[in-house]
Amino acid sequence: MRGTDSENDRHSTAAGGPAADDPLPRIRRRFFGSLVLLGLLFGSFLGHVFRPGPVELLRVEPVARGLQLWFNREPELYSQDVDGAVGMLFQSKGDADAGRVEIEGGSAGWRVQSTDKGLLLHFVATRPLIASWSGEAMDGEWRLRIEVKPR
Repeated sequence: MRGTDSENDRHSTAAGGPAADDPLPRIRRRFFGSLVLLGLLFGSFLGHVFRPGPVELLRVEPVARGLQLWFNREPELYSQDVDGAVGMLFQSKGDADAGRVEIEGGSAGWRVQSTDKGLLLHFVATRPLIASWSGEAMDGEWRLRIEVKPR
């Protein structure tokens, strides 16, 4: 006849007894999984609500020896001088515009055009040009002053 204790220290209950049917671990996993999912959804919602809108070019004003560009906030700016022409790429949106500006001993043409990478500003003249710029926040807007002069 067999006894209730076995030689390898197992209990006498069957393998599928009440300890194996305990639903508490499964409920805990579902609960913590639900918390993680709700946290991700709530974080995504907050990120969408507080994400700033795109940078926009508000207006372009010709000034002595250059331009003033007004943005709703500071844009990313990439500049390059190519054979005496000045090109600037702004990570922003806005309207196309063009005109002429008086520089030392002549004039230069400028043009703002929209590209798939942002706004592109060109300065072109009959002589090689160089540009310098400075930006500052004023009244909740960002002003970028660009000064162009012959090389």
